[in-house]
Parts: sequence; C-alpha cells; structure tokens
Amino acid sequence: MKVLFSFLAVVVLILVAAMGAFITNLHYVFGIIIPYLAFAMFLGGFIYRIVKWGRSPVPFRIPTTIGQQKSLPWIKQNKIENPTSTFGVIVRMAMEVLFFRSLFRNTKTELREGPNGPILAYGSTKWLWLGSLFFHWSFLIIILRHLRFFLEPIPFVVQMLESVDGILQIGLPAIYLTDVFILVAVTYLFLRRIVVPQVKYISLPADFFPLFMIMSIAISGVLMRYFYKVDIVAVKQLAIGLATFQPVLPTGIGPMFFIHIFLVSILFAYFPMSKLMHMGGVFLSPTRNMISNNRMVRHINPWNPEVEVHTYEQYEDEFREKMKKAGIPVEKE
Repeated sequence: MKVLFSFLAVVVLILVAAMGAFITNLHYVFGIIIPYLAFAMFLGGFIYRIVKWGRSPVPFRIPTTIGQQKSLPWIKQNKIENPTSTFGVIVRMAMEVLFFRSLFRNTKTELREGPNGPILAYGSTKWLWLGSLFFHWSFLIIILRHLRFFLEPIPFVVQMLESVDGILQIGLPAIYLTDVFILVAVTYLFLRRIVVPQVKYISLPADFFPLFMIMSIAISGVLMRYFYKVDIVAVKQLAIGLATFQPVLPTGIGPMFFIHIFLVSILFAYFPMSKLMHMGGVFLSPTRNMISNNRMVRHINPWNPEVEVHTYEQYEDEFREKMKKAGIPVEKE
C-alpha cells in the first residue's frame, strides 16, 4: 500500500506534466513560473532547515566512536574513526561524504544456525554501499553535466566531464555512463526496500516517493535524449534566460522537455521537507563533526540553569538538634 500510494502520486504528477506539455498556453507556466517557484522553495526551505539545525544546542561532545581512542602511548589510536584533532574530523567527514565509509562496515545482523543453536552473526552491506555510491556520484555528475545549458561558454571542466561520461561512443548521441548507472542504482535501492523484509517493514511512503520521482526524471531525460528529440538550442536559450532572470520561452522545444522540467521542479520543491535533506544535514551531525576528546577536556553545559542546592552540611545545621533527639549520628556536636 505504501508503494502504491507513492507510485500513484508520481503518476498523477506525470499526467499533470503531460497536460502542461501538450497545451501550448500552459508552456509559460510549466517552463518559467513553476521552475522559479520550485527554486525559491528549495532555496528558502534549505536555508531554513540548516539554520534550524544549526541553532539546536549541542552542549556535549557526542561523536560516534568506532576505532580506538587516544589513550596510553603504546596503544595505537585510530585517528580517523576516533579523531582528537580538527584534521582528523575533516578527513572523517570527507570519507563519509565522498565515499560513504559508514556503509562499508558490518552493519547487517542476522541469526544463523550454530552447533549449539542460533547465534547472532554480523555481515556487511557492501551492495548497499556500492548502490549508494553509484547513485549519488551519478546524480552529482549528471547535475554538473547540465551546467552546459546554463553557462556560455561551457567551462572546460564540464566539457571534460561530459567527454569522460560519454566515453562509450555507442551510436549518436553518445550514451552517458551515468544515465545507465543511476537507473540501475535507483532500481536496486527500490527493490531492496520491497524485497528485504526488515527494510520493507520500516519503509514509508516518504521513502518510496523520492525514488519514483528520481526514476521518472531519469527516464524522461533518457527518452528526451535518445528517443523524443528536443530543440537543444531552444532549451539552452530558456535555461540561460532562467539563470539570468531574463526568461524567454522559445517555441518548438518539445513536450518531453516540459514533462522533465516539471518533475525536476517538483523534486526541488519537495527536497527541503524530505529525507533528501541529509545532503545538508550530514555536515551538521554532531556524531560526525565533533572531536572525540571527552576524556581530555572537561565540557560544561553552558545552557544548564543555576540550581540552588541544599548541602548535607546545611541540612545538618538546620536539623541537628532534632537529629540528636532521634538518635541519628551527626558530624558536628
């Protein structure tokens, strides 16, 4: 039911996009107004979430520590997994953001039959790590490739990236590797959520909806590039107009483009209120971005309110005579 609900929501959005694509009078709305609104919602929502997270008090250091911490001289410290320096934290964050290091571990547990009954065994989730790696890097490269529509002249870095991505010159136009990788990766991430019972149990519509949206965007992009041609010159003219806030809507772009840009706009608008915000939240995670020096430096919570205490000495001074009469021993006579 959760899968069906998300799937139907995306189907409805595709039908709305198709309506806007085939009705000429709506091209201005779907090609200019909706992208601007989506970008404003994305930018405003992103900044709001980051500021809100940044203002959350983190009075104590709570880094996730996996390796050996710094202790005695003859015990080797894991300077990345248990960093006690800013450089170690930077390396740890870079390994997490760029290579998803936390997934490259024994993060799977299951019961296996042993000689004396079931035993708890730990296993790796390397396929999840590989699928996530392919998905995120392909997504990033595709976004960078699209900069050629917004910039003139096209930067050399973007041209190089496009050449490497299309190194397999199979037919015309060339097939981009990232187009294949992202479709395979997002399909794997979707199948994992419906095949693995434990993952399926905890999955929500909010987990399936972004997958269907990204899958639809990728498929519409592939269809637009290889099957339903669009006027690239007109697309670039529109993109540069949007980027320079001088929008111009050329004629003859093609219906598939309006479907594609509408789905992209919906994903952008949905981004700040979804789990996709882990893109920005990972940098503010106190379990990752803090130095592990709890045993080296005393940390006092600056938000703790002043508390009036009543010490035992004060208590005894107040009730000493009554304590003596009751036979309770006192420290002072």
